[in-house]
Amino acid sequence: MKEGSTDAPIRHPIAWNDPDFYDPAKIEAELHRVFDICHGCRRCFNLCDSFPRLFDLIDNSASGELDTVDPAGFKSVVDACTLCDLCFMTKCPYVPPHHFDLDFPHLMLRHRAAEHRRGETPFVQTQLAQTDRNGKLAGAVAPVANWATRQGNGLTRPALEKLAGIDRDAALPKFHGTTFKRRAAKEAVAVNREAPGFGRKAVLYATCFANYNAPEIGMAARAVLAHNGVETEVVYPACCGMPLLEQGNLEGVAGNARKIAAGLLPWVDKGYEVIALVPSCALMMKFEWPLLLPDDAAVVRLSKAVSDIAEYVVDVAKTAGLAPGLQALDGGVALHIACHARAQNMGPKAAEMLRLIPGQDLAVIERCSGHGGSWGVLKEFHDIALKVGKPVARQAAKVAKAHVASECPLAGAHILDGMRQLGDASTIVPETAPHPIELFARAYGLV
Repeated sequence: MKEGSTDAPIRHPIAWNDPDFYDPAKIEAELHRVFDICHGCRRCFNLCDSFPRLFDLIDNSASGELDTVDPAGFKSVVDACTLCDLCFMTKCPYVPPHHFDLDFPHLMLRHRAAEHRRGETPFVQTQLAQTDRNGKLAGAVAPVANWATRQGNGLTRPALEKLAGIDRDAALPKFHGTTFKRRAAKEAVAVNREAPGFGRKAVLYATCFANYNAPEIGMAARAVLAHNGVETEVVYPACCGMPLLEQGNLEGVAGNARKIAAGLLPWVDKGYEVIALVPSCALMMKFEWPLLLPDDAAVVRLSKAVSDIAEYVVDVAKTAGLAPGLQALDGGVALHIACHARAQNMGPKAAEMLRLIPGQDLAVIERCSGHGGSWGVLKEFHDIALKVGKPVARQAAKVAKAHVASECPLAGAHILDGMRQLGDASTIVPETAPHPIELFARAYGLV
């Protein structure tokens, strides 16, 4: 039996249909077991705020060990977890197949699932997770919604903070009256028949964020793929369920997974590959869904057909070659690799993609931005999110590139906020942090 593990990590199916999964006593016993191992290791001390909170609980206890820690304090550790998966994927030496069998993020998920089943998920958080409803309603009045949620709006943001617990200084996504799916239906794009990759076909799973909040991501992806000979269709049955997963609403995630699988598999059967435009959604489709529904043949089959957009472009480049015309972007690019891209265990594909641009000046930042989905905009956690992401903001400011990009749009805006808060007048902060596929489209002159 070896101490650490150099084997590839594996994950067990999530037993969310087993009543024991929600048993408070069994959850507390597992928290004790895992936290005691974490206390003896402490390798994850600088990943997020969960681990400092845990170690402070232990260090400030009567014995300096876990046996004198009040279990009521465990909730603060759970609440600080953003489910980024980096401890499981990059740090922990005790993940399966090691006999200690640690999966810290999924244990935090189990605790939240039990809370959710007991009806303890805060109301505001449940409403934030209704991304499809929110996108449709806010999109119908997009100018008003964007005015009300704009950073610096001294009339509405303090009220939103008081009523909904959303920090007045947090960057919030904008809404569009015309979704990506509608724009794609209205604006035809010609497929380049001379491209080396001509003949491939792909479905762009719009994702709730690209569909309602950032259609420019989808339009850029569509333009790049068409230029490289790939025929695309845009499909959006529903949200992937990541916001629901963050709250432990596993039944809701499973329902969305089944709905999306039913909507996308007919395209797979017609020879189309599936592309997710945001890494959190690709992670859900590839890994989390099959762990929740391992016996659902449709979900498992779809999971094997999904690629992240950067992963797909790199594959086109490697298997067929790219269409000519790429030109380096002036001023260089600071690229943040999103946690949920790293957790897909596919390598830094966004960096590989941007390196396909001849002579592109590129600095890569591989560390958590601290945002954590809707977690980072809440008043309770926003300052912590900025603290966790400060090293990323410092790196982005230090390399001083004209463009700051992130695969995660929420993380990108959060990094820019962090750069502004550094207080260095010499730091030049771009107005926006685009998705890497947008920069790739610019390098082609397509947008």
